Amino acid sequence: MPHVRANGLQICYETFGNPSNPALLLIMGLGAQLVHWPDAFCEALAAGGYHVIRFDNRDIGLSEKLDHLGKPDLLRSGLFYTLRLPQKSAYLLDDMAEDAVALLDALKIKTAHVVGLSMGGMIAQVLGYKHASRVRSLTLIMTSSGNPWLKKPSLRIQMRMMSKPKARDRESLLQFGMNTWRMIGSPGYPSPEPELREYVARALDRNVHPQGLARQMVAIMASGSRVKQLARIKAPTLVIHGDKDPLVPVPAARDLKKHIPGSQLEIIHGMGHDLPSSLLPKLSHLILHHAKHAERAHGRRAA
Repeated sequence: MPHVRANGLQICYETFGNPSNPALLLIMGLGAQLVHWPDAFCEALAAGGYHVIRFDNRDIGLSEKLDHLGKPDLLRSGLFYTLRLPQKSAYLLDDMAEDAVALLDALKIKTAHVVGLSMGGMIAQVLGYKHASRVRSLTLIMTSSGNPWLKKPSLRIQMRMMSKPKARDRESLLQFGMNTWRMIGSPGYPSPEPELREYVARALDRNVHPQGLARQMVAIMASGSRVKQLARIKAPTLVIHGDKDPLVPVPAARDLKKHIPGSQLEIIHGMGHDLPSSLLPKLSHLILHHAKHAERAHGRRAA
């Protein structure tokens, strides 16, 4: 896969569709690689008339690792986050947003429709209010404003996200990953066992980097709330969330709608914190409809 130098880092990316079409940038979540955006999903968006870009965030996948910045103490960071105390981190979500802008610059893309999932949705929010001129539309999937008063995931889920597999052989890592996805996934759209195994194995065989995941997790906690900045988002915004999301409970979606002017909210019944194949047609339809509506609105304003 190609790499570019962006914001001083080597960033791995992949594209789908015609480069002359409007760009659509996909930003993945915590510890997740570009392959966690299913190929069929990317192809559907490209077939809808967009030049789709997916990439590995810093510290994950085949993008540059930042191990020289040290291994964070997750328990300490979690305690500071719970007590709402300021803390230091190797980098912040703002830095990751700069990576995304630099990637667009490297690809000579002036503006893009931005789709962010989970942590990627947090990064997308930063793009929306810090780099408004680069964002044609925003789609925020299963994500949060960082509002400290929102409902938290259960202790069981929190502990799972901070736990490690007992063994490091491939099968143990594979089973651990599958069990995690089962725990946070969509009860209304369960993934068949072979499909889930292939999904986890593809990412596992591509790259495993626990330190990077830990630094990203601390970046989320250290970045704090974005509630005050959300009013500065001007791009048409669609919020998509599952009513069965155990990792980012659904009040987070309503909070985003409340604070982003003119935003739209789509709650999907039975959806958790994953991208099950049976939901991909609905999700791609919602994103394409939103992007095209934003294009038409932009055209009317330009006229």
